[in-house]
Amino acid sequence: MQHTPTAVYTSRAETFKQQEQTAASKATRVSWLRVFIFVAVVGAAYYLFSTGNNLFGALAIGLGYILFILVMRWHTRLEYQRQHLRLLHELNLEEQDRLKGNISKLESGQEFADDHHPYTSDLDIFGSNSLFQLLNRSVTSIGKAKLAGWLQHRALPHEILERQQAVAELSQAETINWLQNLLTIPRHYKQETKVKQDFFAWLQQNRFYSKHTYLKPLIFILPIITLLAIAAWFYGYSGYPAVALLVIQSLLAYRFRVERDAFYDNSIAIYEAMRSYNKQLQHIEMHQFQTSLLTKLQKKLLAGNVKSSVALGKLATIIDFFSYRLSTLMAFFLNTILMWDFLWMYRLENWRDKYLQQVEGSLDVLANFESIASIAGHQYANPTHAVPEISDVPFEFAAVQLAHPLIFVSERIANDFEMQGVGHTIIVTGSNMSGKTTFLRTVGINMVLAFAGAPVCARKLRVAPAQVYTAMRTVDNLAESTSSFYAELKRLRILLNMTEQGEPVFYLLDEILKGTNSRDRHSGAMALIRQLHKRYSSGMISTHDLELGAMEEELKGSVENYSFNSTIEGDKILFDYKLQRGICGSFNASKLMQLMGIAIEE
Repeated sequence: MQHTPTAVYTSRAETFKQQEQTAASKATRVSWLRVFIFVAVVGAAYYLFSTGNNLFGALAIGLGYILFILVMRWHTRLEYQRQHLRLLHELNLEEQDRLKGNISKLESGQEFADDHHPYTSDLDIFGSNSLFQLLNRSVTSIGKAKLAGWLQHRALPHEILERQQAVAELSQAETINWLQNLLTIPRHYKQETKVKQDFFAWLQQNRFYSKHTYLKPLIFILPIITLLAIAAWFYGYSGYPAVALLVIQSLLAYRFRVERDAFYDNSIAIYEAMRSYNKQLQHIEMHQFQTSLLTKLQKKLLAGNVKSSVALGKLATIIDFFSYRLSTLMAFFLNTILMWDFLWMYRLENWRDKYLQQVEGSLDVLANFESIASIAGHQYANPTHAVPEISDVPFEFAAVQLAHPLIFVSERIANDFEMQGVGHTIIVTGSNMSGKTTFLRTVGINMVLAFAGAPVCARKLRVAPAQVYTAMRTVDNLAESTSSFYAELKRLRILLNMTEQGEPVFYLLDEILKGTNSRDRHSGAMALIRQLHKRYSSGMISTHDLELGAMEEELKGSVENYSFNSTIEGDKILFDYKLQRGICGSFNASKLMQLMGIAIEE
């Protein structure tokens, strides 16, 4: 039997569905057991009390309560397991959808889109039907933000190698269970869209007890004295001390109501996320890793006085107790007798002083693990995709069977292509719709994948590190009174500025200067190529301007012509989407206009 990714995901989805149904049946039976225990305890207590066996009646209630709690916790664990199996089932269905190209409903990463970024807009890194949708498996805000950062900024060569090794370890068949469990755990919890370092920054700035040190002893002394005064009142002593103490606590609560609400609102907002992170960190801490990056990251979680998962668990517990104030009636009694809010504000600040620095580091570790897991999931799903080799030859790009990862046809067209050297420009000409721009995007998006540490959509790729820069989708902006031509000029100005910084820049320019007349476009494009030839840059330019191909003679060895061609058979235009050496020799604009109803004479 051939274990293709599609077959594996289908089998796992079916298995988890069956296991979920079994778990649901068991959870239902335990739920009925809980009801039976409740009825039995009530019946036994009623009988014993009615027959005068008060001691046994009280024991029946006490033991019944303990048994009820134990069964309730058992039921909670079973429900978690059932939900986990359901989420694993859904995760494997998502993987099947990715393989089919059905990614439009997945997280788009639109919040990371930036039209001014050097390449993310032109290369469809974020947004609808984007690379982010294909790669990302994380649902946490920190995991998505980390992966987005990897796609926005290239890693250093040694970092790329470390990520490749880590991805290889997590994409093995024997690791699929651990990997999918890591990705499934956070799906149990509500995930906020904003990165939660905001809470830690807020907690670091708000030092309530540093400003009100006199309250520290009160949160321990006042509740004890108040309880003693209330007890004395019940035993017949004066109630005035108790009332006075209750009034004092009420006044303190009213005096600091804004601060109490701020602590609660900010902490409860991260409660679900902290529970999620705690479970994920436990999952990571218990696993044995082999590669250097994963072991290094895991050691950071174990470096403190307590494990990072324990530190996060303490925070989740504090927030959980703090949330008892959610009930208005409960909040009234807790804050007028026990100084409840003040106590948990103190515990939060105490936790901050002990664990905040450790936890902030551990969340970055978790974000790295999630990003590696996303890429590993992609690599497992696409075993034919190559792990790229990072070259030390300036601007080397040598690909075998290079294709676009977001083209999901059964037999997508792939091309071999290579170039290298400083000041090298590839001019790609071609007829309309023949694949020029798509090929430029294919080169660019695979470079982004390679520099993030991900596999590329090719049989083989060797690529040198460089800053990718594109100018493809320049549009006008009415709000800024900017024409599309001027918008393109601004993009080209940025490119020229970047090439003056000494950093290697690999440019991908589509139909440059298309917003002006043919004469100015031609002279401007030639001038730009000559200028870039003298900079620490190389790249590709697509154009309909066939005369631009003459620069191959002017700058021999530095400018090369490639093309995509089409053929016309009757009213049909046929494309093979194969990259060829030389200037384009076929044209189809007139035929396209005829097909659209424009009367072009033959």
